[in-house]
Amino acid sequence: MKYLSTVLVLFLGILLLSPANVAAQDAKDLLNKALKAHGGKKYKKANYQFIFRDKLYRFQHSKGGYHYSVRKTANGVQIFDQLKNGEFSRSLNGQATTLGKKEIMGATGGLNSVIYFATLPYKLLDPAVNLAHGGSTTIKGVAYDLLHVTFDEEGGGVDHDDEFIYWIRKDNHRIDYLAYNYRVNGGGVRFRAAFNTRDVGGILFQDYVNYKAPVGTPLADLPALYEKTELKELSVIATESIIKL
Repeated sequence: MKYLSTVLVLFLGILLLSPANVAAQDAKDLLNKALKAHGGKKYKKANYQFIFRDKLYRFQHSKGGYHYSVRKTANGVQIFDQLKNGEFSRSLNGQATTLGKKEIMGATGGLNSVIYFATLPYKLLDPAVNLAHGGSTTIKGVAYDLLHVTFDEEGGGVDHDDEFIYWIRKDNHRIDYLAYNYRVNGGGVRFRAAFNTRDVGGILFQDYVNYKAPVGTPLADLPALYEKTELKELSVIATESIIKL
């Protein structure tokens, strides 16, 4: 019996030390370092509002889950969208309204996307996220670890086919660059370079210069194209008037 117990322990040890398990742990450790550098445990009780492209966004985290919202005006009508633990609702000038399934999916996706980028890397803790360590590289003489991210279809949202890479600095574990490809509307490839990093109440917020690359360009090739100024600048992603509530 003692022999069988020893064999079982050795077998479990071999499984835990398999290349797949080691790689998964490396990716998880890398995410945890980045999460700590950007805000850590403060994300769990975060309550902030900010303006993005003339719309007022708010996100709240608590033990009870999350509450995201966006307030905007279009054609003189005040539109207020809310997403509470996956349940979407909309009001027009303070009156509840009903949307079709396609409209709900579009509005939910848009709200989730803005909060996703504003709270990086916190959203990478979602159960539908798959992580992989992508090795190391340098960009403009600075050393980075690469974190690859894909999503499960179940729980991954309408854009679960998207693929991301985050470049995390080795010295301070901050995300300086990210890239992703998407398949909707003919697909696309984007590369973002962070700037204007600031600490608001213990959580880091960053703005990004958003670049475009030809469809099909491997994400890992984008930093080299960026250094050669061969990427087309599309826009600036600026999160403004951030307030901790």
